[in-house]
Amino acid sequence: MKTIQFLTVALMTLGVSTQVSYAQKIEFKEFDLDNGLHVILHEDHSTPIVAVTVMYHVGSKNELPGRTGMAHFFEHLLFEGSANIGRGQYAKYVENAGGALNANTSQDRTFYYDLLPSNQLELGLWLESERMLHAKVEIAGIETQREVVKEEKRQRVDNQPYGNLFSETLDHAFDVHPYSWAPIGSMADLNAAQEQDFKDFYKTYYVPNNAVLSIAGDLDIAQAKQLVQKYFGGIPRGTMYLPAVKEVEPLNKGEVRDTIPGKDQLPMVVKAYHIPAQGTPDYYAVDLLNQVLSQGQSSRLNKSLVDQQELALFCGAFTYNTEHPGLTLAYGLANMGVDPKQVEDAMNAEIERLKNELITEQEFQKLRNQIENDFVSRNSNVAGIAESLANYHMYFGEANLINTEIERYMKVTREDIMNAAKKYYVAQNGVVLYFLNDPTLMKQ
Repeated sequence: MKTIQFLTVALMTLGVSTQVSYAQKIEFKEFDLDNGLHVILHEDHSTPIVAVTVMYHVGSKNELPGRTGMAHFFEHLLFEGSANIGRGQYAKYVENAGGALNANTSQDRTFYYDLLPSNQLELGLWLESERMLHAKVEIAGIETQREVVKEEKRQRVDNQPYGNLFSETLDHAFDVHPYSWAPIGSMADLNAAQEQDFKDFYKTYYVPNNAVLSIAGDLDIAQAKQLVQKYFGGIPRGTMYLPAVKEVEPLNKGEVRDTIPGKDQLPMVVKAYHIPAQGTPDYYAVDLLNQVLSQGQSSRLNKSLVDQQELALFCGAFTYNTEHPGLTLAYGLANMGVDPKQVEDAMNAEIERLKNELITEQEFQKLRNQIENDFVSRNSNVAGIAESLANYHMYFGEANLINTEIERYMKVTREDIMNAAKKYYVAQNGVVLYFLNDPTLMKQ
């Protein structure tokens, strides 16, 4: 969901930012309510802002075939209101208090936040408790949000350059695991879903024992505990069975190659490889490998394909940080008149270099500096801190990784990066897609 209203520029500038350094430890308190809700509190009086966030352990991987897009749909639907909040009024409470709110959905979780002046902490807790306890899951709101999601798909996928890149890559890469569809899901599935399907999904996943309440900012820990108990302590524990995703996508199952016709004028080459889940040692090595390939103007793909050979307009590579084994992805947008096979061959050449040569000491030191900078930036505001704390607890059961995960990155050696390239960046473990222009589609 797009941000409904931002704070004023002054408030955003003065209130959100909370600069930290690698050496500065983020202190927090955490506890569980009797209903299973995990609560994390971070106290920071540097600015009069508080972030009230709730993370639900439900994403697109928790959906069933034929009912995809449900988690993303609920990202929208849970702003419809509740038994005590009129339809369309949820955002106005935050707006009128001078705050901002937002939500996002991934393959593994859905995250809501309210960013408010600190004297409105109780308002934020009330709003999120209403969302959790008795949101309006009824046909009027369902029909409204169906149209909202359809329009979002038209704007962000159907009418965007290479907007189907993510969904096509997932579809070709996964045969077993529900990561095979993108969070936005299928419009046909959403149209087919009945009111009871939505009610069942809400009762199953949007419950305290499947959530983390993470609050960061200008608060008093003791008072915040009392308010959390007041607004969330009486919410009953969910009684529906929480099904676990047990499917495991195999590695090295054979290369998948395909051509995807589209309306985009220039060819795009996408290379994806299966990798381990986030938090594993090899995951960190792969993540650093991708930064060698693509981060900054001096990165290997950019220097070779864009600057030296002039085969591509731009290149990139990134790692999906997913709870279950997922993907790493590299891409190159071909220059006009360039055969995409040339782009693929040049990408392969850079990957082979990483398999056969250690990255230089200079590259390695630059990489470590980038990691430290990213680590600091990610937790440079109260909303980011609240989200990181929730993520680390939800995925790893260890919120203190907000202070220590960087050590896992720093343990990665040049040899580890080379070994990751040899192990995972192999044809039988990958997907190669050519996104090519199809003139017949331009008439549609």
